[in-house]
Amino acid sequence: MTAPVTLSGLNHWFGSFHALKDIDLSIAAGEYVTLLGPSGCGKTTLLSVLGGFIEPTDGTVTIGGRDMTRVPPAKRPTTTMFQDYALFPHMTLRDNVAFGLRMAGMGRRERHGRAEKLLAMVGLDHAAGKRPHELSGGQRQRVALARALAVEPDVLLLDEPLGALDLKLRRSMQDELKGIQRQVGTTFVHVTHDQEEAMAIADRIVVMNAGRIEDEGAPSLIYRAPATLFAAEFMGETNRIPAKVTATGVETPFGTLPHTPHRGAVVACLRPEDFTGGTFRIGPAKVQDAAFFGTHCRAHVVPEAAPDLVLTVHLPPGKVPAPGDTLDLSADPAALRVFPKET
Repeated sequence: MTAPVTLSGLNHWFGSFHALKDIDLSIAAGEYVTLLGPSGCGKTTLLSVLGGFIEPTDGTVTIGGRDMTRVPPAKRPTTTMFQDYALFPHMTLRDNVAFGLRMAGMGRRERHGRAEKLLAMVGLDHAAGKRPHELSGGQRQRVALARALAVEPDVLLLDEPLGALDLKLRRSMQDELKGIQRQVGTTFVHVTHDQEEAMAIADRIVVMNAGRIEDEGAPSLIYRAPATLFAAEFMGETNRIPAKVTATGVETPFGTLPHTPHRGAVVACLRPEDFTGGTFRIGPAKVQDAAFFGTHCRAHVVPEAAPDLVLTVHLPPGKVPAPGDTLDLSADPAALRVFPKET
């Protein structure tokens, strides 16, 4: 089961606090979308509106072409998977997964058969008779996913489901979530504040800030060509380079970039991994400190042309430069993004 979702003109207030501001978003059937943003940006509120736990002050929620704006959670074609899993400790994994089917009136043999198929899909068919306390955190997360999918929702809502896992397990579960979503074809809407997680699993990322949608698109587009300064800085590290608009282009301490449509105060941004050579010369830069990260070396450098500026640079994972070393840096001008400066 799967369905498209359309959110139109959504606004929501908690008292005098405007939590969601003019949200318009369309999600295709079978799409994996992540809502990404810092704490308090409105992503969990938006997920709660989708699930029916919060009725929006204004706007409509349409799922599969049906208006669900004021339909209670139990009558929506959605299921929500929470970070704490909420498994029943006294039940076997089989009964946990089959619980929603039992509430829907399905017979024991049929619901157990479906539960066992779903446990097999998440690699736990051998443990159907165990109870949650006998499992690791990652295994409990798989059981919660199987239970959510057992009722065949059109849309599965995931509220930071990997937040309680350690880094290695979280990365493993990211791959599993994406693989399972491709297998079942259900529309997934996944809330996270983790940029790496969003890029690893999503077909499309929706970046939120202060109740609004700042940017949306494929992970590569959001990272390489962000629409706003906030999106550029939230999606990984970036270096702010002082700039101003002139008659010939955008002037920086390191040269002039081609003309930009922006007017007034602007800032140029360059990712740490983009110091790979090109016609935009930073020039000599003195290393303040450096560290080895396996896939790269991360260094803080002070360019001679802008001694008040500290740049973060990712270098190949060879010899780690020492404090006081001088690097000669340059970049492709196309790697720099120019945004209006925040007021």
